[in-house]
Amino acid sequence: MASPQPRIGVVTYPGSQDDRDALWALAALDAEPVAVWHDERELPDLDAVVVPGGFSYGDHLRCGAIARFSPATAAVREFAEAGGFVLGICNGFQILCEAGLLPGALLRNESLRFVCHDVPLTVERDDLPFTGRCTAGQRLVLPVKHGDGRYLPPPDLDPAQVVLRYVDNPNGSVEDIAGVCNAGGNVMGLMPHPEHAVDPLLGSDDGALILASLVDAARERVLAAI
Repeated sequence: MASPQPRIGVVTYPGSQDDRDALWALAALDAEPVAVWHDERELPDLDAVVVPGGFSYGDHLRCGAIARFSPATAAVREFAEAGGFVLGICNGFQILCEAGLLPGALLRNESLRFVCHDVPLTVERDDLPFTGRCTAGQRLVLPVKHGDGRYLPPPDLDPAQVVLRYVDNPNGSVEDIAGVCNAGGNVMGLMPHPEHAVDPLLGSDDGALILASLVDAARERVLAAI
């Protein structure tokens, strides 16, 4: 029997710009991508969710602050609280922090300038639904493109919640943190863009390790339900 294709939703907000890239990347990695519009109050039947990058609602007020009140974000919160896998990328990371699904906050880059280039990262954990194809200590190269990526963790952040660290910190994030997960390990956010690094022609295919890990974990949920 052929392995089932997990259905992975990608939420689009007004101002999202990396949603189509995420949909394409997931399809290339043998998932069934499902577009989710920001005003949908209930998610379709999904096995995982990606909250993509961009400038939701024009980044007015504060990055992710308006998207936090979106009906789709409330549906994503319910999905996550039920144990569903949720990955937030760049603006998606900001949204998940604003919505309380991830700890901490994203502030203006220390340089006060927009950064856009490839950065090396170190994998801190390889036991999550998002890092199953990685090895702890492995170095990845992914692109960043943000103006508000300086991660400020809460004082009581469990070090075990740090998933990725920058080798060369591009934004002043505390302790070089590039990605974190929630206490349950089913929600993760990162500022670098794995969906822009799934083919060697783009300069790196390291992003496929993260997204394919999510596809693997979602597929396992499908198989477990059969």
